[in-house]
Amino acid sequence: MSAVKLEEFRERIRKELDTTVDFWLQHSHDPLHGGFFTCLGRDGEVYDELKYVWLQGRQVWMYCRLYRTMDRFHRPEILEAAKAGGAFLRRFTRVPGAGSGQWKCAFSLTRDGKAVKIQRTIFSECFYILAMDELSRVTGDKDMQLEAEQMMEQLISWVREDPAGLGRPQLPGDVPTNSMAVPMMLLCLVQQLTEGGGAEVVQKYTELASWCVQQILQHIQRSGTAILENVSVDGAELPGCQGRLQNPGHALEAGWFLLQVSAQQKDEALQRTAIDKFMELPYQNGWDKEHGGLFYFLDVDGHCPTQ
Repeated sequence: MSAVKLEEFRERIRKELDTTVDFWLQHSHDPLHGGFFTCLGRDGEVYDELKYVWLQGRQVWMYCRLYRTMDRFHRPEILEAAKAGGAFLRRFTRVPGAGSGQWKCAFSLTRDGKAVKIQRTIFSECFYILAMDELSRVTGDKDMQLEAEQMMEQLISWVREDPAGLGRPQLPGDVPTNSMAVPMMLLCLVQQLTEGGGAEVVQKYTELASWCVQQILQHIQRSGTAILENVSVDGAELPGCQGRLQNPGHALEAGWFLLQVSAQQKDEALQRTAIDKFMELPYQNGWDKEHGGLFYFLDVDGHCPTQ
């Protein structure tokens, strides 16, 4: 791709980002209860007041990251919105988990912060960690950073040692599975928590990062022609719809995190794999040639995805 074309894409992305942030600032803030509305029409109308914790955490993270790293977003209204969103998360998101002394994060909340639903997964907690760590970087609040690190230790325990705290019973017909979303998000969190950190914090998560990379690479299947969303814990293809599932967006996201690892470690082989298998393949297999855009879910054998 030419330098001119890359610059055209860069300018388009810059404009889209500015438009999106302006839309959030104008329409998404809840001045009465705090946090953000995320079910918004094109005109900014709120069509559902439920507050989804994934999106609350993402918006806090994004405001803080933009405020911290880009001059044009280093604006007081963005910082204040991030702080208000963080305060809403800290006050309402955490609910007692299934394990003694453990906390879960709700999946969704009412407008005024009452928990509506809890998922038996780690992902609300992931976005809580992202929000708390990034917010601590712009406010200097060490308590937020400690919360992020403590929640990270809880996630590691759930994923690698004892999943009982997730509240999901191990049923006899439920085959243990390596779902790409789990190591992908843990790797994202490692990169967040170690960014700009000293040797001690990097060393703390080195083994976990390597484990995540190897878990993600197991999803290269069909002799290297497909990225499958779920594989066995031994890295083999699973039978049925679950095993045939593809999520092109997830594959691209995993490739982004693998690229970051390859750059940090100067690992050219991993860089090539990230590009060839987790970026080019999802575009080849997942692009809608008729209308454009990526399909959300695909079945590798062409059947209708159960999603």
